[in-house]
Amino acid sequence: MAGDQGVTYEFQDYPDREMLFIDLAGQLAGDLRAALSRNDRVAFAVPGGTSPGPVFDDLCATDLAWDRVDVMLTDERWVPEDSDRSNTRLLRDRLLTDKAAKAQLLPMYMPCQEPEDRLEELTAIIEAELPLSVVLLGMGADMHTASIFPGADQLDAALRPDAPVLVPMRAPGAPEPRVTLSARVLNDAIRKHILIMGADKRAALENAKGKTVQDAPINAVLDGAIVHWAE
Repeated sequence: MAGDQGVTYEFQDYPDREMLFIDLAGQLAGDLRAALSRNDRVAFAVPGGTSPGPVFDDLCATDLAWDRVDVMLTDERWVPEDSDRSNTRLLRDRLLTDKAAKAQLLPMYMPCQEPEDRLEELTAIIEAELPLSVVLLGMGADMHTASIFPGADQLDAALRPDAPVLVPMRAPGAPEPRVTLSARVLNDAIRKHILIMGADKRAALENAKGKTVQDAPINAVLDGAIVHWAE
């Protein structure tokens, strides 16, 4: 176990990335099965980007009651689904296939100019399925998670204890607006897993110790999580 200032998490160190992907997929499947044994439906939130793709490749072939699983993104870039930058597109290609094709995808994007235009509709869909049973998160070298970035315009709103379900986010270096689950929603998940790879991400995790959640948003969701790392 690792942590400080009341934040405690489990750190799992893998000999290589392939072992990490296989083991993490197995743990996620186990958590989903356990949640399905207690609930009629379960909510499962996952990140976009390229890192979780191999985990999804293993997980999608797993036997479980996928028709009772509501899958959503932890955050999304405000771009159409046919964009190369769409996390929804990645999910359809890598997770919602094979046996997992039976899962229901909850939208994190609706066609319109700005996320604020459809935020109420998106929130209503997601809020009905909360709390999350299982969440998989990533972390950037700047210690952001989901689209909760240091220096983002709505950072404080996303970190508030009474934060809304969804927060529109614009951040330096992000070429388009984002929409993200708030830290409150992510942290309320029954099971939390965080996937990081490479020496820079491990150093960033160490660097987060003792920092405020504004400087290191990952600290808002670390407590009680399992961090999975390989070089």
